[in-house]
Amino acid sequence: MTNHTPQARDLFGQPRALTWLSATQFWEAFSLYATQAVLLLYMVEALLVPGHIEHITGFAGLRSGIESVTGPLSNQSLAVQIFGLFAGLARFSPLFGGFIGDRWLGRRNTVIIGAVMMIAGQFALAFDKSFLVALLLIMLGAGCLNPNLFSQLGSIFAPGDRRRDDGLQIYYAALNTGAFVSPIVCGWIGVEWGWHSAFVVAGMGMAVGLVVYVAGTRHLPHEAPRIAAAERPPLSRDERRTVALLVVLVLVSATFWIAQSQVWNVYNLWLRDHVTLTIAGWTIPVPWFQAIDALAPVLMLPPVIALWRWQAARGVEPDAITKLAIGCLIFGTSMAWLAVAEPLFGQHVPLLWAIAFHVLDNLGWIYFTPIAVGLYARGAPKSMNAMMIGLNTMSVFVGSTISGRLGALYESLSPARFWLIHAGIVGGGALLFLALRPAVRLMLAGADARSAGG
Repeated sequence: MTNHTPQARDLFGQPRALTWLSATQFWEAFSLYATQAVLLLYMVEALLVPGHIEHITGFAGLRSGIESVTGPLSNQSLAVQIFGLFAGLARFSPLFGGFIGDRWLGRRNTVIIGAVMMIAGQFALAFDKSFLVALLLIMLGAGCLNPNLFSQLGSIFAPGDRRRDDGLQIYYAALNTGAFVSPIVCGWIGVEWGWHSAFVVAGMGMAVGLVVYVAGTRHLPHEAPRIAAAERPPLSRDERRTVALLVVLVLVSATFWIAQSQVWNVYNLWLRDHVTLTIAGWTIPVPWFQAIDALAPVLMLPPVIALWRWQAARGVEPDAITKLAIGCLIFGTSMAWLAVAEPLFGQHVPLLWAIAFHVLDNLGWIYFTPIAVGLYARGAPKSMNAMMIGLNTMSVFVGSTISGRLGALYESLSPARFWLIHAGIVGGGALLFLALRPAVRLMLAGADARSAGG
């Protein structure tokens, strides 16, 4: 049984709520990925330099805390580490945001609060002094918004509804479209008008997203009454076993995100230092490659879905856990692609080599990211669905945090060795997923049985 509102008529074969949720996700992605695309370059080139670094409130304490773990870091290595922590914590906070939406404030209210915090954080990035406060607001805002937005998406489809998989892909297409547009717009603004202006535009995008979400609330699913923790039935033995397995999958999924997070992080420095970016006297802004990374899944999604349907019609479509393993193997291959670039081309890697990397790595992304989220939404106990979707983002937190630490090696290792380390990590993750395949299949069969039984 779905939670459609009376006004939520289907639109082009999908629930109308999908349109509003996907549009909101577009603007959230526009805001977050704009920040992600320019943040490292902003720190390395404009913020963590004399005349600016001294004005950041609380920065000396942050640096001291990081270097107490890592040892002394150059400003570039420190920027890489801060980016890793930011990217990781922005994906860790949904664990708490999902809990707040499930247990305290409700999903709609939590989405609105998250959007407001992200807007405030983006505008705060326009000033050196409030840099750390800005990052905190964005991290917390994303944590409130993302799991509760996605949890509402999951509630508009009945168990066994074949439209769910297509709806997930449409939702992620909106996300990737926002992530494609924002690095182009904000990357160009950052280069031409200054990084602070880019952050302001990102904040304006999230403000549009908030307006869209509020305007579409009448089409969204009714919220289930929030039940006090004491009134909730305890998890069954099978549900506790499910939660334990989902926690294990977080750690295995982190191997994928260690490599993926470097595409947001150190990869930008590799592009700047090794790839030929000049065409007819014009230099391509480095953040634009984050747009390619977002566009590739949108272009590749239709043929991949067609392949899966073709396989399904013949009874040979890989199940969810197998797709995760395939995604890791493909992504590991893309890391190896980067590793061989310098031995082949030296300091002048062709532009097309970098573009081909984005095609390959995003094929792995398609097989991994939406499938992982769908697995958590499908397998998690219903009483804590949003929180378990938030748990899935823990893998990004673990991976991004580790990637920030590994990123410091970029200054001491050759690019070939640096990227081969990441290829080995994500390739090992593929083997672990295959080892867990029997347990995951059993978990999903139990979850489907519970959903079918009401």
